[in-house]
Amino acid sequence: MHRVGASPAAIVGLARRVASHPALALEGLFTHLAVADEPDDPFTGAQLDRFEGVVRALAAEDIYPSMLHAANSAGALCHPRSRYQMVRPGMAVYGQAPAAALQAAPLIAPLQPALSLKARVSYAKEVGAGESLSYGLQYRLSQRSVVATVPVGYADGVPRRLFMVGGEVLVGGRRRTVAGAVTMDQILVDCGPGSEVTRGDEVVLLGRQGDAEISPWEWAERLGTIAYEVTCGLSPRLPRLYTSR
Repeated sequence: MHRVGASPAAIVGLARRVASHPALALEGLFTHLAVADEPDDPFTGAQLDRFEGVVRALAAEDIYPSMLHAANSAGALCHPRSRYQMVRPGMAVYGQAPAAALQAAPLIAPLQPALSLKARVSYAKEVGAGESLSYGLQYRLSQRSVVATVPVGYADGVPRRLFMVGGEVLVGGRRRTVAGAVTMDQILVDCGPGSEVTRGDEVVLLGRQGDAEISPWEWAERLGTIAYEVTCGLSPRLPRLYTSR
């Protein structure tokens, strides 16, 4: 990837310098896989060949790093050869596929989603047909409907464009439309005519409610990005609650 580190040709010389320094120890050697989330791309195999070639070259100099690692989430799942002594999963820790194209892959099936983003309705009221909602008045009600206010917004990591790309949330186990522009601290949700939604009801932005689920990859695909950006974008001001199963 050429982000950091040394080229394969330079590593033996660098390792010699480390090994000869009385205050240093060569503890490990690693690479980072560039296209592991594309299992059919032959580059990953070639990259691992180069990495293992460096390991052999070091061994010829009687230098043996105790820790070899290369596998990110996609590497650990799709390329068993890359696991070596350690793996460093990222998206897989959330129980999510490391690429959109891998979501239905059998090797992803054992992953269990571990991240949810939830809030509670802070206010709900009926709004008349023809009324428009939120900044810019871009969402117009075609019929009288119950609109819920939810105290979470783009300052929390809910992308402002989510409304513009058809974003939804779960309320009462049903998908409901984000109604109007996401604001800094709040979103509005069109809960439909006659809805019984009320203050305190749970709203799931990411995660499961009943039989329905919204995943980080759903947001990502709507927004033209990747789930990594979605999860990394969740703001530090969101309270974190860690649970065990």
